[in-house]
Amino acid sequence: MKNLGVQIPQAVIIVFLAVMTGAAVWLEIPLTWIFSDALVRLAMNGVLVLSLVPMLKAGVGINFGLPIGVVGGLMGMCISVNFGFKGIGGLAMAMAFSLPVALALGTGYGAVLNRVKGKEEITATFLGFSFIPLMNFFWTVAPFSNPAMLWPIGGKGLRPVIGLKKFFAKSLNDLWLVDIAGVRVPVGFLLFFFLLCILLVLFFRTRTGRAMTAVGESEDFARLAGIRIPGIRILAVILSTIIAALGICVYAQSYGFLELYDAPLMMAFPAASAILVGGSMGRHTKMAHVVLGTFLFQTTYLISGPIANELMVPEVAEIFRLMITNGIILYALLYEGGKTK
Repeated sequence: MKNLGVQIPQAVIIVFLAVMTGAAVWLEIPLTWIFSDALVRLAMNGVLVLSLVPMLKAGVGINFGLPIGVVGGLMGMCISVNFGFKGIGGLAMAMAFSLPVALALGTGYGAVLNRVKGKEEITATFLGFSFIPLMNFFWTVAPFSNPAMLWPIGGKGLRPVIGLKKFFAKSLNDLWLVDIAGVRVPVGFLLFFFLLCILLVLFFRTRTGRAMTAVGESEDFARLAGIRIPGIRILAVILSTIIAALGICVYAQSYGFLELYDAPLMMAFPAASAILVGGSMGRHTKMAHVVLGTFLFQTTYLISGPIANELMVPEVAEIFRLMITNGIILYALLYEGGKTK
Protein backbone atom coordinates (compact mmCIF):
# COMPACT_ATOMS: atom_id res chain seq x y z
CA MET A 1 0.00 0.00 0.00
CA LYS A 2 2.89 2.32 0.77
CA ASN A 3 4.17 1.94 -2.78
CA LEU A 4 0.82 3.23 -4.07
CA GLY A 5 1.22 6.39 -1.99
CA VAL A 6 -1.73 5.60 0.30
CA GLN A 7 -2.40 8.51 2.66
CA ILE A 8 -5.17 9.36 5.11
CA PRO A 9 -7.95 9.80 2.49
CA GLN A 10 -7.26 6.40 0.92
CA ALA A 11 -7.12 4.68 4.32
CA VAL A 12 -10.40 6.33 5.40
CA ILE A 13 -12.17 5.32 2.17
CA ILE A 14 -10.89 1.73 2.37
CA VAL A 15 -12.02 1.34 5.99
CA PHE A 16 -15.36 3.01 5.29
CA LEU A 17 -15.92 0.80 2.24
CA ALA A 18 -15.20 -2.30 4.34
CA VAL A 19 -17.71 -1.11 6.98
CA MET A 20 -20.37 -0.46 4.34
CA THR A 21 -19.77 -3.90 2.79
CA GLY A 22 -20.37 -5.43 6.23
CA ALA A 23 -23.52 -3.32 6.57
CA ALA A 24 -24.71 -4.52 3.16
CA VAL A 25 -24.28 -8.14 4.27
CA TRP A 26 -26.18 -7.41 7.50
CA LEU A 27 -29.00 -5.70 5.55
CA GLU A 28 -29.09 -8.66 3.12
CA ILE A 29 -28.26 -6.51 0.12
CA PRO A 30 -26.97 -8.86 -2.65
CA LEU A 31 -23.21 -8.49 -2.90
CA THR A 32 -23.16 -10.13 -6.34
CA TRP A 33 -25.13 -7.20 -7.72
CA ILE A 34 -22.77 -4.72 -6.01
CA PHE A 35 -19.62 -6.44 -7.33
CA SER A 36 -21.08 -6.69 -10.85
CA ASP A 37 -21.97 -3.00 -10.94
CA ALA A 38 -18.63 -2.02 -9.35
CA LEU A 39 -16.72 -3.68 -12.21
CA VAL A 40 -18.86 -1.86 -14.79
CA ARG A 41 -18.33 1.47 -13.01
CA LEU A 42 -14.59 0.85 -12.88
CA ALA A 43 -14.41 0.66 -16.67
CA MET A 44 -17.01 3.33 -17.49
CA ASN A 45 -15.47 5.96 -15.17
CA GLY A 46 -11.88 4.77 -15.40
CA VAL A 47 -11.21 6.25 -18.83
CA LEU A 48 -12.29 9.72 -17.66
CA VAL A 49 -10.00 9.38 -14.63
CA LEU A 50 -7.20 8.17 -16.91
CA SER A 51 -7.50 11.38 -18.93
CA LEU A 52 -6.11 13.33 -15.97
CA VAL A 53 -2.76 11.52 -16.05
CA PRO A 54 -0.95 13.28 -18.96
CA MET A 55 -1.54 16.76 -17.54
CA LEU A 56 -0.55 15.66 -14.05
CA LYS A 57 2.64 14.03 -15.32
CA ALA A 58 3.54 17.18 -17.29
CA GLY A 59 3.06 19.40 -14.24
CA VAL A 60 0.04 21.21 -15.69
CA GLY A 61 -2.12 20.19 -12.72
CA ILE A 62 -5.49 18.50 -12.33
CA ASN A 63 -7.57 18.81 -15.48
CA PHE A 64 -10.55 20.72 -14.10
CA GLY A 65 -11.30 21.66 -17.71
CA LEU A 66 -12.37 18.07 -18.36
CA PRO A 67 -15.76 19.24 -19.76
CA ILE A 68 -13.89 20.58 -22.79
CA GLY A 69 -12.77 17.07 -23.71
CA VAL A 70 -16.20 15.71 -22.83
CA VAL A 71 -17.77 18.06 -25.38
CA GLY A 72 -15.47 16.61 -28.05
CA GLY A 73 -16.77 13.12 -27.26
CA LEU A 74 -20.39 14.30 -27.23
CA MET A 75 -19.87 15.85 -30.65
CA GLY A 76 -18.47 12.59 -31.99
CA MET A 77 -21.41 10.61 -30.61
CA CYS A 78 -23.91 13.06 -32.06
CA ILE A 79 -22.33 12.70 -35.50
CA SER A 80 -22.37 8.89 -35.23
CA VAL A 81 -26.02 8.86 -34.12
CA ASN A 82 -26.96 11.33 -36.87
CA PHE A 83 -25.60 8.91 -39.50
CA GLY A 84 -27.31 5.97 -37.79
CA PHE A 85 -24.24 3.86 -36.99
CA LYS A 86 -25.04 0.95 -34.67
CA GLY A 87 -23.38 -1.60 -32.42
CA ILE A 88 -19.70 -1.74 -31.53
CA GLY A 89 -18.94 -0.24 -34.96
CA GLY A 90 -21.15 2.73 -34.16
CA LEU A 91 -19.24 3.31 -30.92
CA ALA A 92 -15.94 3.06 -32.80
CA MET A 93 -17.18 5.63 -35.32
CA ALA A 94 -18.25 7.94 -32.47
CA MET A 95 -14.74 7.73 -31.03
CA ALA A 96 -13.20 8.33 -34.46
CA PHE A 97 -15.38 11.41 -35.05
CA SER A 98 -14.50 12.77 -31.62
CA LEU A 99 -10.72 12.62 -32.21
CA PRO A 100 -10.35 15.64 -34.58
CA VAL A 101 -12.76 17.68 -32.46
CA ALA A 102 -10.83 16.88 -29.29
CA LEU A 103 -7.54 17.61 -31.07
CA ALA A 104 -8.73 21.09 -32.05
CA LEU A 105 -10.21 21.83 -28.62
CA GLY A 106 -7.13 20.49 -26.83
CA THR A 107 -4.79 22.67 -28.90
CA GLY A 108 -6.68 25.84 -27.99
CA TYR A 109 -7.07 24.73 -24.38
CA GLY A 110 -3.35 24.04 -24.06
CA ALA A 111 -2.41 27.38 -25.62
CA VAL A 112 -4.53 29.19 -23.02
CA LEU A 113 -2.99 27.24 -20.13
CA ASN A 114 0.51 28.09 -21.40
CA ARG A 115 -0.37 31.76 -20.97
CA VAL A 116 -1.31 31.35 -17.28
CA LYS A 117 1.55 29.28 -15.90
CA GLY A 118 1.13 28.62 -12.18
CA LYS A 119 -2.62 29.21 -12.32
CA GLU A 120 -3.59 26.34 -14.61
CA GLU A 121 -6.11 24.62 -12.32
CA ILE A 122 -8.24 27.66 -11.53
CA THR A 123 -8.06 28.79 -15.18
CA ALA A 124 -9.06 25.32 -16.39
CA THR A 125 -12.05 25.33 -14.02
CA PHE A 126 -13.38 28.59 -15.40
CA LEU A 127 -12.60 27.57 -18.97
CA GLY A 128 -14.80 24.52 -18.49
CA PHE A 129 -17.53 26.54 -16.79
CA SER A 130 -17.57 29.13 -19.58
CA PHE A 131 -17.23 26.68 -22.48
CA ILE A 132 -20.33 24.65 -21.55
CA PRO A 133 -22.77 27.62 -21.77
CA LEU A 134 -21.17 28.53 -25.11
CA MET A 135 -21.85 25.00 -26.37
CA ASN A 136 -25.46 25.26 -25.17
CA PHE A 137 -26.06 27.74 -27.99
CA PHE A 138 -24.46 25.35 -30.46
CA TRP A 139 -26.65 22.40 -29.43
CA THR A 140 -29.78 24.48 -30.13
CA VAL A 141 -28.71 25.31 -33.69
CA ALA A 142 -26.56 22.27 -34.55
CA PRO A 143 -27.24 21.07 -38.12
CA PHE A 144 -28.25 17.50 -37.24
CA SER A 145 -31.18 15.85 -38.97
CA ASN A 146 -31.87 12.51 -37.25
CA PRO A 147 -35.37 12.76 -35.69
CA ALA A 148 -34.19 10.67 -32.70
CA MET A 149 -31.95 13.59 -31.68
CA LEU A 150 -34.24 16.58 -32.31
CA TRP A 151 -37.06 18.16 -30.35
CA PRO A 152 -40.36 16.59 -31.55
CA ILE A 153 -42.03 20.00 -31.74
CA GLY A 154 -40.41 22.19 -34.36
CA GLY A 155 -37.84 19.59 -35.39
CA LYS A 156 -34.89 21.85 -34.56
CA GLY A 157 -32.33 21.81 -31.77
CA LEU A 158 -30.96 18.78 -29.97
CA ARG A 159 -32.75 17.20 -27.04
CA PRO A 160 -31.07 17.37 -23.61
CA VAL A 161 -31.06 13.55 -23.44
CA ILE A 162 -30.56 11.36 -26.53
CA GLY A 163 -31.21 7.65 -26.17
CA LEU A 164 -28.63 5.24 -27.58
CA LYS A 165 -30.67 2.04 -27.32
CA LYS A 166 -31.19 1.84 -31.09
CA PHE A 167 -27.56 2.69 -31.80
CA PHE A 168 -24.67 1.52 -29.60
CA ALA A 169 -25.96 1.44 -26.01
CA LYS A 170 -24.06 -1.07 -23.82
CA SER A 171 -22.12 -2.36 -26.83
CA LEU A 172 -18.95 -2.51 -24.71
CA ASN A 173 -20.74 -3.63 -21.54
CA ASP A 174 -22.07 -6.74 -23.26
CA LEU A 175 -18.84 -7.59 -25.07
CA TRP A 176 -17.60 -10.98 -23.76
CA LEU A 177 -19.82 -10.82 -20.66
CA VAL A 178 -19.00 -13.69 -18.29
CA ASP A 179 -20.97 -14.89 -15.26
CA ILE A 180 -18.75 -16.06 -12.36
CA ALA A 181 -20.64 -17.25 -9.27
CA GLY A 182 -23.42 -14.77 -9.93
CA VAL A 183 -21.05 -11.86 -10.60
CA ARG A 184 -21.36 -10.53 -14.15
CA VAL A 185 -17.84 -9.69 -15.34
CA PRO A 186 -17.70 -7.37 -18.41
CA VAL A 187 -14.47 -8.85 -19.80
CA GLY A 188 -14.48 -6.84 -23.05
CA PHE A 189 -15.22 -3.59 -21.24
CA LEU A 190 -12.44 -4.14 -18.68
CA LEU A 191 -9.98 -5.17 -21.40
CA PHE A 192 -10.69 -1.94 -23.28
CA PHE A 193 -9.99 0.12 -20.16
CA PHE A 194 -6.82 -1.77 -19.24
CA LEU A 195 -5.63 -1.59 -22.86
CA LEU A 196 -5.84 2.20 -22.72
CA CYS A 197 -3.89 2.13 -19.43
CA ILE A 198 -1.18 -0.04 -21.02
CA LEU A 199 -0.97 2.19 -24.10
CA LEU A 200 -0.51 5.24 -21.88
CA VAL A 201 2.21 3.46 -19.88
CA LEU A 202 3.99 2.59 -23.13
CA PHE A 203 3.65 6.20 -24.30
CA PHE A 204 5.45 7.47 -21.19
CA ARG A 205 8.32 5.12 -22.02
CA THR A 206 8.84 6.75 -25.41
CA ARG A 207 11.12 9.71 -25.97
CA THR A 208 8.19 12.14 -26.04
CA GLY A 209 6.66 10.59 -22.93
CA ARG A 210 9.93 10.85 -21.03
CA ALA A 211 10.23 14.48 -22.11
CA MET A 212 6.73 15.10 -20.77
CA THR A 213 7.66 13.53 -17.43
CA ALA A 214 10.88 15.58 -17.33
CA VAL A 215 8.92 18.80 -17.82
CA GLY A 216 6.69 17.85 -14.90
CA GLU A 217 9.63 16.96 -12.66
CA SER A 218 11.82 20.01 -13.37
CA GLU A 219 11.33 22.62 -16.06
CA ASP A 220 14.85 23.93 -15.51
CA PHE A 221 16.33 20.51 -16.23
CA ALA A 222 14.02 20.06 -19.21
CA ARG A 223 15.07 23.43 -20.63
CA LEU A 224 18.75 22.55 -20.26
CA ALA A 225 18.07 19.23 -22.01
CA GLY A 226 16.71 21.10 -25.03
CA ILE A 227 13.04 20.16 -24.52
CA ARG A 228 10.47 22.57 -25.96
CA ILE A 229 8.44 23.06 -22.80
CA PRO A 230 5.44 24.96 -24.27
CA GLY A 231 5.01 22.33 -26.99
CA ILE A 232 5.21 19.44 -24.54
CA ARG A 233 2.68 21.08 -22.23
CA ILE A 234 0.25 21.58 -25.14
CA LEU A 235 0.77 17.95 -26.16
CA ALA A 236 -0.11 16.83 -22.62
CA VAL A 237 -3.31 18.89 -22.70
CA ILE A 238 -4.22 17.52 -26.14
CA LEU A 239 -3.66 13.95 -24.94
CA SER A 240 -5.81 14.53 -21.85
CA THR A 241 -8.56 16.09 -23.98
CA ILE A 242 -8.56 13.19 -26.46
CA ILE A 243 -8.73 10.55 -23.70
CA ALA A 244 -11.56 12.51 -22.05
CA ALA A 245 -13.46 12.47 -25.36
CA LEU A 246 -13.04 8.68 -25.56
CA GLY A 247 -14.03 8.45 -21.89
CA ILE A 248 -17.40 10.14 -22.32
CA CYS A 249 -18.17 7.85 -25.29
CA VAL A 250 -17.53 4.85 -23.03
CA TYR A 251 -19.48 6.46 -20.18
CA ALA A 252 -22.54 7.33 -22.27
CA GLN A 253 -22.81 3.93 -24.00
CA SER A 254 -22.73 2.28 -20.58
CA TYR A 255 -25.68 4.33 -19.34
CA GLY A 256 -27.53 3.95 -22.65
CA PHE A 257 -27.99 7.66 -23.36
CA LEU A 258 -25.97 10.83 -23.78
CA GLU A 259 -26.69 14.13 -22.05
CA LEU A 260 -26.03 17.55 -23.56
CA TYR A 261 -26.27 21.16 -22.40
CA ASP A 262 -25.24 21.57 -18.70
CA ALA A 263 -24.73 17.84 -18.00
CA PRO A 264 -20.90 17.84 -18.46
CA LEU A 265 -20.42 20.90 -16.22
CA MET A 266 -19.33 19.10 -13.02
CA MET A 267 -17.77 15.95 -14.47
CA ALA A 268 -14.21 16.97 -13.60
CA PHE A 269 -14.75 16.79 -9.85
CA PRO A 270 -15.62 13.09 -9.43
CA ALA A 271 -12.73 12.19 -11.75
CA ALA A 272 -10.31 14.37 -9.79
CA SER A 273 -11.55 12.92 -6.51
CA ALA A 274 -11.10 9.37 -7.79
CA ILE A 275 -7.46 9.82 -8.83
CA LEU A 276 -6.67 11.58 -5.54
CA VAL A 277 -8.36 8.78 -3.58
CA GLY A 278 -6.08 6.40 -5.45
CA GLY A 279 -3.03 8.13 -3.99
CA SER A 280 -1.98 10.51 -6.75
CA MET A 281 -0.23 13.61 -5.53
CA GLY A 282 0.47 15.61 -8.65
CA ARG A 283 3.41 14.68 -10.85
CA HIS A 284 3.97 11.28 -9.22
CA THR A 285 0.93 9.59 -10.71
CA LYS A 286 0.78 5.91 -11.66
CA MET A 287 -1.78 3.75 -13.41
CA ALA A 288 -2.32 1.98 -10.08
CA HIS A 289 -3.64 5.27 -8.69
CA VAL A 290 -6.18 5.45 -11.51
CA VAL A 291 -7.44 1.87 -11.06
CA LEU A 292 -7.45 1.86 -7.25
CA GLY A 293 -8.97 5.33 -6.96
CA THR A 294 -11.72 4.71 -9.50
CA PHE A 295 -12.68 1.40 -7.88
CA LEU A 296 -12.75 2.79 -4.33
CA PHE A 297 -14.53 6.02 -5.19
CA GLN A 298 -17.17 4.54 -7.49
CA THR A 299 -17.82 1.53 -5.25
CA THR A 300 -18.36 3.90 -2.32
CA TYR A 301 -20.81 5.83 -4.49
CA LEU A 302 -22.53 2.61 -5.47
CA ILE A 303 -22.90 0.96 -2.09
CA SER A 304 -23.89 4.08 -0.13
CA GLY A 305 -27.17 4.44 -2.04
CA PRO A 306 -28.96 1.19 -1.09
CA ILE A 307 -27.63 1.34 2.49
CA ALA A 308 -28.93 4.91 2.91
CA ASN A 309 -32.27 3.81 1.48
CA GLU A 310 -32.50 1.09 4.11
CA LEU A 311 -31.26 3.04 7.13
CA MET A 312 -32.20 6.68 6.44
CA VAL A 313 -33.60 9.03 3.85
CA PRO A 314 -32.12 8.60 0.34
CA GLU A 315 -30.99 12.25 0.15
CA VAL A 316 -28.31 11.56 2.76
CA ALA A 317 -26.41 9.36 0.31
CA GLU A 318 -26.04 12.25 -2.16
CA ILE A 319 -24.94 14.61 0.63
CA PHE A 320 -22.30 12.09 1.68
CA ARG A 321 -21.10 11.74 -1.90
CA LEU A 322 -20.66 15.50 -2.22
CA MET A 323 -18.77 15.60 1.08
CA ILE A 324 -16.37 12.91 -0.15
CA THR A 325 -15.93 14.47 -3.60
CA ASN A 326 -15.09 17.97 -2.41
CA GLY A 327 -13.39 16.92 0.83
CA ILE A 328 -10.84 14.71 -0.92
CA ILE A 329 -9.96 17.47 -3.41
CA LEU A 330 -9.61 19.99 -0.57
CA TYR A 331 -7.36 17.65 1.45
CA ALA A 332 -5.16 16.91 -1.57
CA LEU A 333 -4.70 20.61 -2.38
CA LEU A 334 -3.89 21.44 1.27
CA TYR A 335 -1.48 18.49 1.50
CA GLU A 336 0.32 19.49 -1.70
CA GLY A 337 0.48 23.13 -0.62
CA GLY A 338 1.85 22.23 2.81
CA LYS A 339 4.44 19.92 1.28
CA THR A 340 5.57 22.68 -1.11
CA LYS A 341 6.04 25.11 1.79
